[in-house]
Amino acid sequence: MAEDVHRRTAYKPSQAMAVLGFTLVAAVVFSLTLPGFLSVGNLFALTRGISILGVLALGMAVVVIGRGIDLSQIAALAVSAAIAVTLINAGYSSVAAILAGLALALLIGAVNGLLIAVVEIPALFATLASGLFVLGVTRALVVPHYQVFLAAGHDDLLMLGANIAGGLPVPLLIFAACAVVVHLFLSRTVLGHFIYAHGDNEAAARLSGINVRPLTMLEYALSASIGYVGGLIMVASTSLMHLQIAESTLIFDVILVVVLGGVSLVGGRGNVLSVVAGTLLIGVLLNGMTIMNLDTQTQDIIKGVVLLIAIGLDSYVHPREEETAKQGD
Repeated sequence: MAEDVHRRTAYKPSQAMAVLGFTLVAAVVFSLTLPGFLSVGNLFALTRGISILGVLALGMAVVVIGRGIDLSQIAALAVSAAIAVTLINAGYSSVAAILAGLALALLIGAVNGLLIAVVEIPALFATLASGLFVLGVTRALVVPHYQVFLAAGHDDLLMLGANIAGGLPVPLLIFAACAVVVHLFLSRTVLGHFIYAHGDNEAAARLSGINVRPLTMLEYALSASIGYVGGLIMVASTSLMHLQIAESTLIFDVILVVVLGGVSLVGGRGNVLSVVAGTLLIGVLLNGMTIMNLDTQTQDIIKGVVLLIAIGLDSYVHPREEETAKQGD
C-alpha cells in the first residue's frame, strides 16, 4: 500500500512542464503584441491576480486529490472575510477578527465534509447547497448590500496587499508560503499521504485502517481555510469584500487551474507544482484577455474551451479503473 501511494504521489513532469511551456509562449506572444503587458502596473496586477488564484487553487487541490470537489470555496471565503471585516469595523482587533473569520471558514469546510462523508450527500450537491446557504444567511443578517468596506486605519491588514521594499508584492510572498506549506503537508506528513490514498482508492484506504470520514472533513476544512487566506488578500488589495464574487465564475477558474496543471479529477494524483503551473498559465491568459478588452462572453467561451480540453486530457491520461468506477463517484 505504501509503495503504491509513493508511486502515485511521485511527480510526473510531463503535463506540468507542458503547461509551463505554454505559459512561456503565451507570455512572449503577449509581450510582443499587447501594448502595456510588460508595464510595471500590469505586472503588479498580474502578480496579484496569480497570487489570489494560486492560493485558492492550493485549497481546491487538496480536495480534488482526495477525489472531491468544493463548489462552496468562494462563498466560504467571501462570507468569512466579510464577517472578519465587519468585526474589525465594529471595534475588534484585526487579529481577533481574522481568527474569527478563519474559525468560520474551518466550520463551513468541516460541515461540508460531514455532509459528504457521514450523510453521504454527493460532494457536488453538498458544497453547492452549503455555499448558497451561508451566502444567503450572511446577506440576510450581516451584509444586506452585497459589500462591506474596511474602515480606515487598519494598516496591519492592508499590509497583506501591499508591496515590500524593492516592490515585491506581499500577496506573491503569501502564495509562495502557502505553496511551500501545502507541499510539505502533502508530501512529508502521514495525513498528506492518507489524502493521496483516499483519493486513489477509498475502499482500500478504509481497509488499510485510515479513518476516511474525519479525513474528508479535514480536506474540506483545509480547502475553505486556505481559500480564506485568498479572501484576506482580496480585502487587503481593495479595502472591501463583495459577496457577489461568490456568484461569479471564479470557482470555475480555480477548478480550471487545478485540472489544467495536472491534479486529476480521478483523485490521488497531482501536487503543488501542478497548481503553480496551472495558475501561471491561466493568470497570464486572463490578464492578456483583459488587456485585449475582450467581453465577458468571449472570455467565458475561451475559458470553457480550455476547461473542456483540460478535463478531456485528464480523462485520457488518467482513465478511471474498473474498481474505482464501482465506488459510485
